Amino acid sequence: MSSTDEQGLQAKTDTPSGEELTSELLAEFHEANRDNELFASTEDPEFEFDESGLQLASKEAELDLEAELEDLAREQAGEIAFRSGAITPEGLIEDDFEKELGTPSDAEDNDESEFRDVAQYRILEVAGDDTYGRKVIVASACRLPPSSQINHERLMEYLKYTLDQYVENDYVIVYFHYGLTSKNKPKLGWMLQMYRELDRKYKKNLKALYLVHPTNFIKLLLNIFKPFISAKFGRKIMYVDYLHKLKEHLHFDQLVVPSLVLEHDAKILSAQKPSYPYSSDESEAAVHNPKQQFGVKLQQILQNYKCVIPPVVEICVEFLRKNALDVEGIFRRSANASVLKDVQKRFNQGETVDFDEINDVHIPAVTMKTFLRDLQEPILTFDLYQPVVRLHTLEEDRQLIEVQRLFREELPKENYIILKYIIHFLTQVSQYSDSNKMNTVNLAIVFGPNLLWPKGQANLSTIGHLNSFAAYLIDNYTQLFVR
Repeated sequence: MSSTDEQGLQAKTDTPSGEELTSELLAEFHEANRDNELFASTEDPEFEFDESGLQLASKEAELDLEAELEDLAREQAGEIAFRSGAITPEGLIEDDFEKELGTPSDAEDNDESEFRDVAQYRILEVAGDDTYGRKVIVASACRLPPSSQINHERLMEYLKYTLDQYVENDYVIVYFHYGLTSKNKPKLGWMLQMYRELDRKYKKNLKALYLVHPTNFIKLLLNIFKPFISAKFGRKIMYVDYLHKLKEHLHFDQLVVPSLVLEHDAKILSAQKPSYPYSSDESEAAVHNPKQQFGVKLQQILQNYKCVIPPVVEICVEFLRKNALDVEGIFRRSANASVLKDVQKRFNQGETVDFDEINDVHIPAVTMKTFLRDLQEPILTFDLYQPVVRLHTLEEDRQLIEVQRLFREELPKENYIILKYIIHFLTQVSQYSDSNKMNTVNLAIVFGPNLLWPKGQANLSTIGHLNSFAAYLIDNYTQLFVR
């Protein structure tokens, strides 16, 4: 992207000038780093940034920051050509900046949350699993209200509260940077404190942090953080310049993307006209492939294979039942991406995959989750989404009767048979929870969003209801599946 184009896009946004940004950030950095209070030592020996020589590192960072900020000021004034990024194994580095605040949407049942004062803005969302079977958490800067309207300490507690529900499993974070302005941007000291408080507990199972529409500002922040970020954590950061690039790693149609971000991406695409990585010929070939199992309708698979249970589900379940019931963390860990893609390709070609040859129990576990999430319509169907979400409003004895009715009257017979097959298997997995650490709650967190999701975008409160419903199915299997 040329310097002229960049200035044209940035002129439409509410951003400070280069000199103002330089002065503001430098002042914040000095304030945040004063007396080195934010980087006091910790007793955890496995903390992910190097705490030795921090005072020296912070002083060096200040000197480096001076030069970086001067370059940034000149760059924004058009004196330096934009430094385009390089392709990484999982993303790209590019540019652009921010705009107005997003309008928070009404989230269901926010009154149930102890953090409803923060949750109402929908800054954080959960969007099922990525293509490698890892939980996806979405953070949107455009939904941050003005700093005067939100308690950032509460925001940090809410962030930890949300992550606590998923950090025991592999997960990824998608951060939409567009919409961060001088009005809603947290202070630099708060950002530094957040990195420190999100210690190894949160970083260990974080597999990727996708920074979407990165700007000079966020790249500058990373330079500031460089003395304190471990190389291991740094490798998890992936820059994504266009939304469609996320399709290489995530189920894009299941992402929670604010309308402001979609509009911003459309403007960039119109200006830059990048090559789109997926051709229509490939999409049409997948639709007309009679052996296709991933990303198609369930009825298409059952009709083409003349079966009751989709082959991929049956093969995965039978292998896991024989080989993985006592494996710790089964369904919680991701697997080798290239092997997963090869397995999916072979299933889509109608081949019978022998998981004994692969010798990794996490491959069939992730393959099974991916198959369920890739269906064009969930096993529990779109029609049952609202009835399931509202189940918690019923008395306990009425819930059982209502679920039985839904299964009997509204869930298609073939869907019921497959769901029964899967839930029965999950009850067997839960019986080995002492060794595999996958009790009903853990299984529900993994499978809830893979059994049912809405046509539109979900939110944190509804994800909780889906997880509770999955746990309810496992705990009450014999009473619910009576036909």
